[in-house]
Amino acid sequence: MRGKILLVLGLGIGYVLGTRDGRARYNQMKNAALKVWNDPRVQEQVSAATEFVKENAPEVASAVSVNVKKIAERVEAARSVKPPTKRATTVRKPSSTPASKKTTPSAPTSKPKK
Repeated sequence: MRGKILLVLGLGIGYVLGTRDGRARYNQMKNAALKVWNDPRVQEQVSAATEFVKENAPEVASAVSVNVKKIAERVEAARSVKPPTKRATTVRKPSSTPASKKTTPSAPTSKPKK
C-alpha cells in the first residue's frame, strides 16, 4: 500500500513539475499556500506554538534526560544479571513414528501353528 501511495505521489509531482500546465498549477498551489501562511490568524497560531515550545522546552528536556537515565540503568542492570543455570535433563531422540500411530500389542496377532 505504501508503494502505491508513493507511486501516485511521484506521478503527481512529475506532472506538476514536468509539464507547462503542471508548472502553472504548481505556481497556483504555491500562491495559495503562501496566502494561507501569511494569513494573520495562521501567524497568531504560529506565534502561540512558538512561545509554548520556548516555555516548555527546558521541562521536556529535563524529563527526557531523567527517563533516559532510568532506562540506561535498567538496561545495565539487566545485562549484569546472569541467566539461570540449566538443570541436567535426559534428552530423548524423537521417534520416527508419531505417538498416535504407535500400537502396543496386548496379545500376539499371529495365529499359533498346529
